[in-house]
Amino acid sequence: MAPSVISEFLDPSPAALAAQWKSVLAREEVPKGSRQVPFVPSEVVLSLCASLLVDHRRFGSSSAHRAGMPVQHFASLFKRRPTSFIAKMANLDGTRSHGGRHEVEVASLMLSDSVLMQDVYLRILRSARSHGIDEHALPDFLELENGETLWLAGQEELVQSEIERSLEQSLEKWSSERNDIPIATTQRLLTSRVRIGQHRFAAGVLSNHEHRCVFCGLSANIGGRRRPRLLTASHIKPWRDSTDKERLDRRNGFTACPTHDIAFDTGLITVDEDLNLHYAPGVESDMEIESPLRAALGKPPLRDRLILPDKAERPDVVYLDWHRTQIYVAS
Repeated sequence: MAPSVISEFLDPSPAALAAQWKSVLAREEVPKGSRQVPFVPSEVVLSLCASLLVDHRRFGSSSAHRAGMPVQHFASLFKRRPTSFIAKMANLDGTRSHGGRHEVEVASLMLSDSVLMQDVYLRILRSARSHGIDEHALPDFLELENGETLWLAGQEELVQSEIERSLEQSLEKWSSERNDIPIATTQRLLTSRVRIGQHRFAAGVLSNHEHRCVFCGLSANIGGRRRPRLLTASHIKPWRDSTDKERLDRRNGFTACPTHDIAFDTGLITVDEDLNLHYAPGVESDMEIESPLRAALGKPPLRDRLILPDKAERPDVVYLDWHRTQIYVAS
């Protein structure tokens, strides 16, 4: 794709964005079965940004109306059916073999650069606000308008070399099926797909545990703001040892503060099927002579049992058993 075309998506001018919003606001509903107007660049970028929250693979033509925020807001604002945005997300991650090459290229560049994604997202929203499109019509679904920074959750668990090994077969398959896409673009896109999947997983775990450490109860909400880096959401059965399905299963995750996350990951503590906490041999005796260790792993701050909200989905026993036999026993 020519640089001038790429810039329409990655470096939109205020005039270009204004023209796009004017065209969107002038749209009328298209009767079912009629051809829809092409997506303007800002629609494409917003659809890509929405993929941080919505996994298009979970929805089809008959279930797109159940896709979460912001898909329904998009449908109302842009006067399209929800299925159009689900299809656009599939185009952007290369799932649809007939998707436009330029959209895959834009997605690979933007998903691999969170600073770029944040900049373009905020430009689009600022232009929308200047045209009278408020947060009810177009919500700040990435929560960036108040000065926050775009941050993908759970990335500290991922190791680039492990990602590359996991993608070897996918890369080979893509090379044969999508030979219209440069290899560098494919590599960026597949790597980004892993990172976005990890982000969705971690966001689901954090939400399930109401942004509190399940071991000590520390909340990420301080001073009226959420502090996302104060907690982490990582796998019980590590990402490197999990299947693709297990990597996305929020029942395979705990929300924890950094100290207790590492203590669990290294087998200093574990959790049984009744959610009771246990120490590895030697930890309790060392706490008697090491006050910093006692302050970090004693009770308190740890509890006898995991701290889970009443409505939280419990961790799957299969993952707890794996940790207890593979990590805890080996520590």
